[in-house]
Amino acid sequence: MSPPNRTLYVYDNLPVLRGINSESIDLIATDPPFNSKRLYNAPLGSRSAKQKFKDRWHWDDVTGEWHDLVASDWPSIKEIIEAAAVIEGGSIDKLTGRIDTGRTKNSTAAFLTWMAPRLIEMKRVLKPMGSIYLHCDPSANSYLRLLMDAVFGRQNFRNEIVWQRHTSLAKGSQHAPKTWGNTTDMIFFYAGSGASLSPYRRMTDEEVIKQFPLVNDKGERYYDDSSHIWSSPNMGARPNLCYEWRGFTNPHPSGWRLSKERLEEEYKKGNIIIKANGRLQRRKYQRDYKGKQAGNLWTDMHIYQKKERTGWSTQKPLALYERIIKASSNEGDVVLDPFCGCATTCVAAEKLGRQWVGIDIDPVAETITKDRLFDVSGLNQMMDDSFVTVRKHPPKRGDIEQIADRKMRLLLWKRQGGKCANPYCTLKRIERKEDVELDHMIPKSRGGSDDLANRIGLCGNCNKRKSAKAWGQFLDEERSMQPHPKI
Repeated sequence: MSPPNRTLYVYDNLPVLRGINSESIDLIATDPPFNSKRLYNAPLGSRSAKQKFKDRWHWDDVTGEWHDLVASDWPSIKEIIEAAAVIEGGSIDKLTGRIDTGRTKNSTAAFLTWMAPRLIEMKRVLKPMGSIYLHCDPSANSYLRLLMDAVFGRQNFRNEIVWQRHTSLAKGSQHAPKTWGNTTDMIFFYAGSGASLSPYRRMTDEEVIKQFPLVNDKGERYYDDSSHIWSSPNMGARPNLCYEWRGFTNPHPSGWRLSKERLEEEYKKGNIIIKANGRLQRRKYQRDYKGKQAGNLWTDMHIYQKKERTGWSTQKPLALYERIIKASSNEGDVVLDPFCGCATTCVAAEKLGRQWVGIDIDPVAETITKDRLFDVSGLNQMMDDSFVTVRKHPPKRGDIEQIADRKMRLLLWKRQGGKCANPYCTLKRIERKEDVELDHMIPKSRGGSDDLANRIGLCGNCNKRKSAKAWGQFLDEERSMQPHPKI
């Protein structure tokens, strides 16, 4: 079961994601921090005037996330983060596994550590045939691509979409430029096997006139496709398509292009015309056309229109997320944005008849989301404030089997071979399952669940030392207390 429709969580998205049921989301479309090493402020007088965001990451800010990863089964992610730290001039303590970022003040490794457990949870809540679109810029896109490959699977990568956010470059300077003008962002698109996609965009007026130059008596545009009524002789004999229809037959053994039933159906729709001169005409109408297939270079939607402006520093145009949602979801599907900001994804989902869930830690997001959605819905905010449900605490998963402590001790005792879960414990064996003490790998305070995968069984001495620490932190400390190997 997915979260209720039109729900906005004003909270850290990691515990919120950990509280959402597995495989309950159809589409994730999000614009996370980029590690741009900038401080964003909304202009005074705008609807987002109190909004501030520090897109800078320090290792001390992400110790909880790092310990989560140490305790999880994602060795490839840890290797990516460690590689990023070394590239930036940091080092890794081989004994403790701790990362020292050296003199690096704004650490890409710290940013990746912060993003990784969130991506892991996004993967868990996404349906097997769901899709995710992750917006990024050159600041850390190469590292994010590696993380996405590790979490969602390299085989599920579909596209790197390049979005041209504007065409103008910065004003001239007395100093010679050191880089080419930066006018684009990237969007990584991953989807499960069998996920549907409708990659079409609306045609421009010029494209419509060029492709559908003719107009019928009802004002509907079409083009003449009569060359595809008959099969050409070089296609060979097709006896099953040689038949008479309303007095017409193909003189060649290649027959018609369509079956007799389909031909009659097209005639009744007005797509096959018997003209006054006794000839057949096949028409392809604009009304039956999905649109122009879009490539992975999107240059037809620049920065948001003036009427959309909220003052939110990293706001993206509504049309951008409407295209994503149209392409990779159906009406009634559940769309999630874990970094919803000024609610562009939520607004686009509402306009297109999708259910949506938004998460943002900034309290300003509540006001902006409500304002924009009321503009779209046409409701009066004072009369229908219940249109959006705002929650300021994480949800609780409803898809976890509740296991009694007595049974949990037995399961962990068997899973751990009758031993304490701490690999550095000096106790060789826990003789009785009743002596197993229960704890969590990821603490409940960080959104850790009560399911078997997140539970560990410890001896009394180790459980006392661990206390409320994260499992990864406890293991780090236990490892550091081991005798140094002789060289």
